[in-house]
Amino acid sequence: MSSSDSVLVDIDKEVARVTLNKPDVHNAFDDAMIATLHVTFTRLDQDPSLRAVVLAANGRSFSAGGDLAWMQRAAGFSEAENRRDAEALAAMLDSLYALRVPTIALVGGPTMGGGVGLVACCDIVIAAQRARFALSEVRLGLIPATVGPYVLAAIGARHARRYFTTAERFDAEQAKLIGLVHEVADDDKLEVALAETLERLMLGGPQAQRQAKQLIRDLAGRPIDAALRSDTAGRIARIRATAEGREGVAAFLEKRQPVWRPELPDDASQ
Repeated sequence: MSSSDSVLVDIDKEVARVTLNKPDVHNAFDDAMIATLHVTFTRLDQDPSLRAVVLAANGRSFSAGGDLAWMQRAAGFSEAENRRDAEALAAMLDSLYALRVPTIALVGGPTMGGGVGLVACCDIVIAAQRARFALSEVRLGLIPATVGPYVLAAIGARHARRYFTTAERFDAEQAKLIGLVHEVADDDKLEVALAETLERLMLGGPQAQRQAKQLIRDLAGRPIDAALRSDTAGRIARIRATAEGREGVAAFLEKRQPVWRPELPDDASQ
């Protein structure tokens, strides 16, 4: 896949790495970068060979959120023009959130405003000790509206009440405590932590992982009633009958590796 100057894309075997590449402005995004990211995530979602997508960034910052020059231009827009701008951002965020393969955010530095939204859209978040976060919009007289649903899903309403309104900075350990980050790594061990996470992901059935992500999206917020029980029963019945489901169970019973799984010495991960 081709890359633009602001967004680099590298596909190594079954893993795509999308890198924000505007380090001179702390990887802040404007309308052009938003459009590029949207196209990138949409195209990656159409690649059946992928097992994971990693979102990373060049430079000392992960993302400062909205680019100031872009925001200055937007200040002169009409409400209708601002709405189109915001809808483009919302569509980009959802294209990341809705990716069918597991997504990993690799956060090596400060992450502000809309950058926190990018992080919240990912399934797994690994942050360096030096990473700092803030939902800084209210200090500009704005609100974290388009990123709000994804951040709320990650940290819950109680923590959102605090960080949406104070716009205070918090460190990686606090981000882990409130659910925004899953793992905090030493600054020089971020890639090691990523490699370990990818190794774990490769142990699962590729189609099962895609279906597991869809399951979460479909079940979130639904009452546990007869319709939901019937839905989930149907899902497990269908996946048991797939080639991957049959292979996984057969491999377990025969004490061998399934066809999708790399050969590992002394594998005790069952």
